[in-house]
Amino acid sequence: MKPIGILGGTFDPIHYGHLRLAEEMRELAGLQQVRFIPTGNPPHRDTPQVTAHHRSAMVQLAIADHPDFVLDEREAKKTIKCFTINTLRELRSELGETQPLCLLMGGDAFLQLHTWHEWEQLLDLTHIVVGYRPGFTLEERIHSAPAQLRKHYQERLCSVDYLSQQAAGGIAELAIPKLEISATLIRSRVAENRTIRYLLPATVADYIYQHHLYTPC
Repeated sequence: MKPIGILGGTFDPIHYGHLRLAEEMRELAGLQQVRFIPTGNPPHRDTPQVTAHHRSAMVQLAIADHPDFVLDEREAKKTIKCFTINTLRELRSELGETQPLCLLMGGDAFLQLHTWHEWEQLLDLTHIVVGYRPGFTLEERIHSAPAQLRKHYQERLCSVDYLSQQAAGGIAELAIPKLEISATLIRSRVAENRTIRYLLPATVADYIYQHHLYTPC
């Protein structure tokens, strides 16, 4: 059974860095789909600059032409703090115990997992797929990680093939070139009245300008 990928974030705004990460992981990990889940009230970050409604709308515009990308608004519709573990429990309940799930993330996020709510339970519900720049290895990063993270995850490294054989429990690494694009850069360029063309889909840029997002008050 092909895994379903889960990509969460504030997407404030979504850009080509997010989209290339999702596409590379979809292809390399053999995912049947990638669910983009914009968070409403993130527990580990500052409040997003624009509303969940706008951020969800931008995600929908960005992925509209990709048949395997899906917008999931469950977190965006909540006012309480959104914890990944609770979202995974909802998805597992909806999709069944045998459907492989893959939580997609970059290397920096992976090394902060021990700060997440109920982080020890994540692998009971999902695989974790970590994207790294070519030349780095996940094993090396785990070795330099905090002790509690290293002890918990060192024995969980697996091949990509394992992701479709079990519903959860593995950690796989994928070498993925990183685009040097950030939402912070895009927001600052809009505020400075500088072009954001080719940093994100044109439909998203048009939406930002149409709704006067990220402009100084």
